[in-house]
Amino acid sequence: MDKKLLNGYNLDINEQIKVLEKIVMKSKNINTVIERAESLNLENYYIGAGCIAQTVWNYLSDKPLDYGIKDIDFVYFDEKNLDEESENKVISYVKELYSDLDIEVDVKNEARVHLWYKDHFGYDIKPYTSLEDAINSWPTISTAVGIRRDKNGAFKIYAPFGIMSYIHPFALKRLLY
Repeated sequence: MDKKLLNGYNLDINEQIKVLEKIVMKSKNINTVIERAESLNLENYYIGAGCIAQTVWNYLSDKPLDYGIKDIDFVYFDEKNLDEESENKVISYVKELYSDLDIEVDVKNEARVHLWYKDHFGYDIKPYTSLEDAINSWPTISTAVGIRRDKNGAFKIYAPFGIMSYIHPFALKRLLY
């Protein structure tokens, strides 16, 4: 393991982002999902949640990168196509694109979550106004993160609570106290 990467705690935010990218892109599954995502022609998507945090924590703990990861969350935002049939078409296409991977890819149109949320969780939520608004609502600080590549291939991160809890495993404890 590259011990310099472990020192993300003492780096400026730009360097922390580079560390996060290097670690996450070491995961064959996540790297494949990100690289192939461009072919979906979705402008507004992220790969995110637990697969990102767990990959980094696995790396920092010298565990296999995919240890404990049951799926990769693939979220997108299409407020023009809120019907279930449209989402199912995207789900079907995404699942086919990644069918050769040994991990499930869980696909959600975050623009339509409010339509089924009450049936699943027992209470209503307001419609999300953007994909970032949806990520803001994810249940834990450490899994509220999305990554993707932009049209120029640059690594993009959305992390409303920052990335310190991924780069330095003890940072979250310090943030809480």
